Formats: sequence, C-alpha cells, structure tokens
Amino acid sequence: MTQYTNITPSSATALTTSILTAHGIPSAHAALIAHALTLADLRGVDTHGINRLPGYVTRVQAGLVSANPELRFTQRTPVIASLDARNSFGFVAGCLAVDRCIEMAGVYGLGMASVKHSNHYGMGATYVLRAVERGFACLAYTNASKAMPPWGGKEALLGTSPFAVGVPGGREGDFVLDMSPCVAARGKIRKAARRGEPIPEGYALDKSGRATTDPVAALDGGVVLPIAGPKGSGLALMMDIFAGVMSGAGFAGGVADQYVEMGRAQDVGHWFLVFRPEVFLDGGLEEFRERMDVLFRAVRGVEKAEGVERVFVSGEMEAEVELRRRSEGIPLTAAEVEALHLLAGRAGVKERLEVV
Repeated sequence: MTQYTNITPSSATALTTSILTAHGIPSAHAALIAHALTLADLRGVDTHGINRLPGYVTRVQAGLVSANPELRFTQRTPVIASLDARNSFGFVAGCLAVDRCIEMAGVYGLGMASVKHSNHYGMGATYVLRAVERGFACLAYTNASKAMPPWGGKEALLGTSPFAVGVPGGREGDFVLDMSPCVAARGKIRKAARRGEPIPEGYALDKSGRATTDPVAALDGGVVLPIAGPKGSGLALMMDIFAGVMSGAGFAGGVADQYVEMGRAQDVGHWFLVFRPEVFLDGGLEEFRERMDVLFRAVRGVEKAEGVERVFVSGEMEAEVELRRRSEGIPLTAAEVEALHLLAGRAGVKERLEVV
C-alpha cells in the first residue's frame, strides 16, 4: 500500500514560489502559479498539483516556456478582449484573462476573453473560482495536446481539454463543475505510472488499440477514451473550436504535448466568459443566491437510490476535501516529496516541505 506524508499547504506554496522565482519567474507570477498548484492539491485534484512542478521547470529551462514576457490585451469590443500569452505559463495568462473579464463584467454585465500561444493551465476550477469568489459566474475552456480519437476513429487527434463552470450560490454553497470530456485525464494515468499503480479498465487503449490497465502502456503511444462515446468526442471538439480555432492558438492536433514534444512550444488556447448572474432578476444578487439555495436543497433532498448515502452538488466534494486538507495537510508520497526537494536543491532553494 502506498504511504503518504501530509504536508502543510503553506509550505507547499512557499516552496513552489521559491523554486519558480529561482528560475526567473517574477514573484507576482510565481505566486499565481503556486496558488493554483496548491489549490489543486487542496481540492483533491492531485494530478494537477505541485507534483507537476518538475515538468514545468524542465520546459522553462529548455526555453519552451517564457519566464517573463510582456503581456498586453487587445480590446476587441467593450466586452471582448484577446491576449497573446507569448508562451508564458498558462496559469498566469489564465488568471490575467479572468481578471480582465471580471473588470468588463463589472461595468457591462459580462466580459469575454481568448488567449493564444499559452501553455497548460492546470485545474480548470482555478479560474472559475477566481470569479465566483467575487460574485460572478464563469465559464473556462481550454484545449490540449492530442490524446483521444474522435468518435469512430482510433487515432489520437482531440485533447482531453477540460472545461469548467462556476456559479456563486448562497448558504448552500457554490456550483463548480470541472470536467474532462474523456473517461480519465492523462494526469491520472501519469500519477498511476509515477506511483506504480494500475489504472481501471475503460480508461485507455494501448498503441495496438487494446484495452489496458497498464498506465505505462497507455502513455506509450496509446489513447484515452471519450466519455459516453460521441458525446465526449463532441465536447472535446467544442473545446478545440472555442479555445483553439477562435483564439488563434494551436488546434486540430496542433497543440504540443508538454511531456513528449521538447522541441516546440505548446501553443495552448483558452477562452473565458464571466458575467453577473443576477442581471436577469429584479431582486439582484440576493434573490439569485436564494434561488440557488432552493435548487441545491432540492438536489440534496431527493430520495436516494439504493446504497447511496448522500447526493452531492457539483464541486461540493472538492470543497469538503479542501476544508479538510487545509487543516490536515496535503498527502504526498515519499517519492514526490523527494523529487520536489531535489528540484529545490538544484535551484539553490533552502525551503523544504513541512509535515503537519
């Protein structure tokens, strides 16, 4: 059985920030990235947490991610902006884009922004939560490198491109949906490979097109599978249209794999929509939150199926994991801790992860 050590969230953020600044990332941008990675670990999305840091640093060192490019928005209309990320971290470009959308939505009721020439931006919930915490609703789309065949094909062409939706609620909590159009994101398969664990049946095919529970075989020329067949395929295609075609970023299999293709930039695209959810109601945000509470109580109050103890609203499980991990710590394996400490040592960083 895999053994874990619980580390403090503050030390995870501090170590990540120090490692990034040691590699030339401005402190403000390093803080955004560190917050996003730690937040993913806190919410139980371990596939997108601080264990990804060595891979990001490798691409910075190889010149495949720009540490500190000058970023400027082009304001297309009063409510639509675009950003050339100039190969910066996706976390930075995504946060800046959402913040610009929030500014526009604060004035006009909604704001929309696209991002091109970006990189992997981690957990999609990072961006919708950024808006929800300010009382706005948000949609966040991104595309990704090819990993999944379109329905009916056997060749990888579409990305595992996650999309996220966040809507502020009231006393009953917020709505946060963050999902991939594939059965399992490749991050879960990489985590299983890193930890020497098998993957469930139905996650992936190997390079010969056979079902496999071996994560290494799935990653070595294999493909992941779409959820619900043509439905998942359609969602992945939608992400490529909004985040890739519309933004001017890579699309149609043109986004580089950050782990395999070390000779070119990723060219990931993102797309965001932020709006004030109460604008349709005469009672404003207070009425909207009350109506959300009614909906959530109805969802949780339905008669449960046999064997089900509790009915959840999207994002509720992650919110509870976050609350628990903020006090109990983030679980990491010894190998993951060692890899991060090795990365810190090579960068001359003295901070270390602290045990709760």
